[in-house]
Amino acid sequence: MGSVVDSETGTPLPFANIIIEGTTIGAATDMNGEYFILNVTPGKYTLRAQMMGYEAQIIEGVIVSVNRTSNIDVKLRETVLEGEEVVVVANKLSIKKDQTSSVKNVSSEQIEMLPVEDLDQVIAMQAGVVDGHFRGGRLTEVSYLVDGMQVNEAFGGTDKTVSIEKEAAQDLEVITGTFNAEYGRAMSGIVNVVTKDGGNQYKASFSSHVSNFYTANSDVFIGLSNTEFARNQDYKLQLEGPVIPDLITFFTNFRYQKSLGHINGIRRFNVDDYSNATDANKFGVNTPWDFDFNGQTYYSEHTGDGEYVPINTNLDYSGMGKLTFNISTDLKASVMGTLNYSETPNSGHVYKYKPDGRATFHNDSKMGMFQLNHFLSNSAFHDLKLSYVDNHQYSWLYEDPFDPRYVHAGYGGGMGGFSTGGQDRGHSERKLIDLNAKYDLVWQVNTSHAIKTGFLYTHHTVENLPILTQNALRGTPLAQLNWYNENTGKVEFYPYQTELYPDDAIEMDRYKKQPFEFSAYIQDKMEFDEMVINLGLRYDYFNPNTTYPSQRRNPANQLLFYQLDENDNIMYDDNGNPILDSERMSSYPKAPAQFQLSPRFGLSYTLGSAAVLHFSYGHFFQMPPLYTLYSNYRNLIPTGDFQTVQGNPLIKAEKTVSYEMGIWQELLPNMGLELSVYYKDIYDLLSAVVYTTYNQIKYGLYSNKDYGNAKGFEMKFDYLMGPFSLYANYTLQYTRGNADDPTTTYSRLGQSLDPVPYLVPLNWDQRHTANISLGYNQEDFGVTLTGYLNSGRPYTFTPVSISPLAKQTLYPNNSERPTTYTIDLSGHYDFDIGDVGKLRFYLSVYNLLDRKNELSVNSTTGRAYTAIVYPVDFATFISNYNDIYDSIQNPYMYSAPREIKIGIGLVL
Repeated sequence: MGSVVDSETGTPLPFANIIIEGTTIGAATDMNGEYFILNVTPGKYTLRAQMMGYEAQIIEGVIVSVNRTSNIDVKLRETVLEGEEVVVVANKLSIKKDQTSSVKNVSSEQIEMLPVEDLDQVIAMQAGVVDGHFRGGRLTEVSYLVDGMQVNEAFGGTDKTVSIEKEAAQDLEVITGTFNAEYGRAMSGIVNVVTKDGGNQYKASFSSHVSNFYTANSDVFIGLSNTEFARNQDYKLQLEGPVIPDLITFFTNFRYQKSLGHINGIRRFNVDDYSNATDANKFGVNTPWDFDFNGQTYYSEHTGDGEYVPINTNLDYSGMGKLTFNISTDLKASVMGTLNYSETPNSGHVYKYKPDGRATFHNDSKMGMFQLNHFLSNSAFHDLKLSYVDNHQYSWLYEDPFDPRYVHAGYGGGMGGFSTGGQDRGHSERKLIDLNAKYDLVWQVNTSHAIKTGFLYTHHTVENLPILTQNALRGTPLAQLNWYNENTGKVEFYPYQTELYPDDAIEMDRYKKQPFEFSAYIQDKMEFDEMVINLGLRYDYFNPNTTYPSQRRNPANQLLFYQLDENDNIMYDDNGNPILDSERMSSYPKAPAQFQLSPRFGLSYTLGSAAVLHFSYGHFFQMPPLYTLYSNYRNLIPTGDFQTVQGNPLIKAEKTVSYEMGIWQELLPNMGLELSVYYKDIYDLLSAVVYTTYNQIKYGLYSNKDYGNAKGFEMKFDYLMGPFSLYANYTLQYTRGNADDPTTTYSRLGQSLDPVPYLVPLNWDQRHTANISLGYNQEDFGVTLTGYLNSGRPYTFTPVSISPLAKQTLYPNNSERPTTYTIDLSGHYDFDIGDVGKLRFYLSVYNLLDRKNELSVNSTTGRAYTAIVYPVDFATFISNYNDIYDSIQNPYMYSAPREIKIGIGLVL
């Protein structure tokens, strides 16, 4: 929106035409010379302003971002010659007049130049973001959207089901401050990815990338070879163009990645090797696997080939296809489908010498989305969006639990601090299907008021499908019967007879639940000469659609209680049946639905011509992850204390009350500085409280008892001039609470430790965070340098000489890990191939300086590769292949070493 005036007199020019070149979209100014153009897809555009008797003006490089107003004011000069025109370039840093909170919009051009592999890394570079935590919130407090539709993994709550590749993103919106009423189901932040549409010209690109790790720290990262150029592989394909010109276009994007990772193991042991470090000379015969240690004879088979084996591998592939239908100037529709699949084997330092037999975690997600956009008039339009999201997660070594390749569980032993045989025998599976319907209506009442209203309905279907196995011979002498076979030279077991756990076993937490939720909102964006006000109200409704036990001291009626008369005798009904004591027995009523109202307010005030002050306030509610409602849904209590945490359908929504104030100043043309301060209280945080049954068994129940708060200061600096760009931000943050995660207090009670009586730093309370990106990018050449500096995050320091009594007052996160920093470099160079296209060469270097950043530390020393070892540890350590320090020196505690990635691509 904006105005058109006479350049000499400043007189408003009515009926001037503003047209977005290359489209059929435009507007005419009103009697006050003002205009607005609604419903423009994010991207970079060229505007043409024209009026009879005036020179036409071409404004190039106009940036349109999602949920933002781009103000373009035009001054036309009178002329007597028709056809004259003036070309100007829009300020790359438009005045942020309508920004009432902290929002960062990253365009596709900016994303392309950053040394990042995916959009998650772009998000991590924003001020206020620490390893997925937005301004001090837990990981579950962020809402991830694709084209405005939520794609959060609702069961666990910490991830998203759909990932869009960076090449397919037209605009990335990251909101770390308060947000408008249209956004909900989040307390800390919003991430919205706007996908690209196909164009009217055929375009294609393909690229192939390989990478390897080159490090001087070979003592930590063993087995890496400088000649293994393709240790990691990455292939990308993108196609777009018209199906029917001007009517139907398509856009497709595919990516395949296979990574062998930077950590290797050594195959000393195979899965059917047996070791015994507890029963000296168990077999009573001399074998080739016997070894003497501290005067005792022990047994350890090691039939591995001694080869290096990658153990933090990963396989990913993704696909996206989108059809866009430009039905008329007033009606547009699109259909999109996405696929994300990944395989990640179990990984950890314990597998260093036995890298085989690990289960693989599979994550398979599919999404289908339909969008319909319709102009009701020049001042109003509405959107209808429907989506289907199917997420299937499963983990196993072999899909069939009776697969004959499983070895006897007795081989699963350890020695020297590492696994020496056996396999992962667990089977877990979970399915989540979300059906979503979203409707939005936008009405630009006039140049001062824009009303937006809408609703969202979501129906979840979640299935938890664990498979647990056991030996049918358990409890008999045959279960662990083994012997040394002199013919094979190995230990053999009496055959393992696999059977499934019965469906009524306490451990078999199998269920299917179908909760649903509904949201509605209304907001008014009031834009005046010097002030913009965002005022909104949101309604959220959630129905768990299940039952709950009325008596938590006897939730599954495993204990029977009867009514007694005055002589303590059991009472009977007329049919001779004993009468149950209803006060001590559970009934199972329907869990009630709940709702919340969330007011939102934001204000920005223009100071002069190049500064904007903003303030915002809001209430934000979010239901906890679905597992906290349905875990152990049959409410069975084991026979021991602190062995289970039950789901609670009565759990309430968590609540955040947030405040923010900031100022943005244009220092020079194309140079801006933004300062913000914020504070938020987080109430009714998810926790686990302890209940005691009538037979004195203690167990956990998810509830709303935790509290936290966060406060901080942010500074953001942007500079764009020609080919040069500089983006920098700094965050000072304090995050406090009584627990890092929902089960912290419950676990402390289980260890006979007192609850934390005051607020402590949370695990992600990173005091200082700084990011900087410096780029130089021409049409055929570009280079970008990015740096990250993070002060150490908290950990719990445990002194060596601490007594059991002193441990009671040793509270979590009482010390800090070392500071980390990383520098990444990326560049590309293009060669023209005549009129066909371009050949592009890529180079990226991650961790350019090969820093050994300590991400985790030992609790007794505060460092990654050092620990205090007690005499008793030496006395009990038994091994014939390593020393006690081997298990302490864990490469997973460090960030990845230097990685050099090269690629070649064809752009047509």
